Amino acid sequence: MIETPTLVDQYCHGVLRTELGLGTFEAHLGRTTGPPAPGTTFFDTQTGFAVRRWCPPLLGLEPHCPPARYLARRRELGVLESGRRLLRASGISTYLVDTGMPGDLTGPAEIAAAAAARAHEIVRLELLAEQVADTSGTVDGLLANLAEAVHGAAATAVAFSSVQGVPHGLAPAPEPPGPGEVRGAAGRWLAGRRVGEPLTDPVLLRHLLWIAVATGRPLQLRVGVEDPMALGGFAAATAGLGTDLVLLHGYPYHRQAAHLTSVFPHVYADLGPVLAQTGARAAAVLAEILELAPFGKLLFSSGAHGLPELHVVAAATFRSALGRVLGDWVGDGAWSLADAQRVATMIASGTARRVYGLG
Repeated sequence: MIETPTLVDQYCHGVLRTELGLGTFEAHLGRTTGPPAPGTTFFDTQTGFAVRRWCPPLLGLEPHCPPARYLARRRELGVLESGRRLLRASGISTYLVDTGMPGDLTGPAEIAAAAAARAHEIVRLELLAEQVADTSGTVDGLLANLAEAVHGAAATAVAFSSVQGVPHGLAPAPEPPGPGEVRGAAGRWLAGRRVGEPLTDPVLLRHLLWIAVATGRPLQLRVGVEDPMALGGFAAATAGLGTDLVLLHGYPYHRQAAHLTSVFPHVYADLGPVLAQTGARAAAVLAEILELAPFGKLLFSSGAHGLPELHVVAAATFRSALGRVLGDWVGDGAWSLADAQRVATMIASGTARRVYGLG
């Protein structure tokens, strides 16, 4: 029996504070921002089935109950009580919360209270830059305020994250941009942007990422559907500087992300929401990641936002998949039970505690 009694969710978001109807709830199960195709439902996905498997018993219902019945019970208990029951049953003891997601979402303190757990903030660099730009009228003011804001945030944030750096900032060139490039890009951005417009300028994104690297805080880079091998140059350029890079949500390029963790000592990869998204096939995906990555370079995360159910499903699916994969290797005699348990603890919580200095 492989045990993971406590988990550190090294990348997630808050949960919605409002009651949800069937359509709104279902929208959070999909991997797109749009509705399901006519005549279909996002409950008919691996994530939807996983929610119906793991969550109803936590609210006093039988597993796999119909979605309408589950949501009726959720409304009966109320959003606060159902959220508390779900989060406290997840087995997650520490949440690292990216507060850059839009919407009426709970912050780290609220998640900690609801889950009876600890929580720390991850500062999203693009949002921080946008907030600075909204109050900076000149190029000199923007650049000075940007550096001050990042270094100031490093005093309390457990890490920085970037969702645009890989596709927009690091693909053209990994090294820091020159002062002239930065000033030119800042001037164009200030002159042409509207308040609240997201930062996608590649020069400013690279500049922002290198400011974050200088703080020494771990830097999380959302890979998404990009091939993480594009990060090889940035990983090489940041080697030895004391800042760890954590690749977020690399599926379907999870093998490439695992390869980068084996090449660069300061590069890590999270498992992310892919285990919940692949549901019954999660063990196969996890085994593929474990083919290449050093075991101390992988971290559990849910990537969840909006629904506390997604935290529950990510944790439950991770435990189930990890137990199946490592248990099979122990059963085959390839691993000892003691080594399997040690690796499981690393991925579940130990590596995150080390990387983020959680104690």
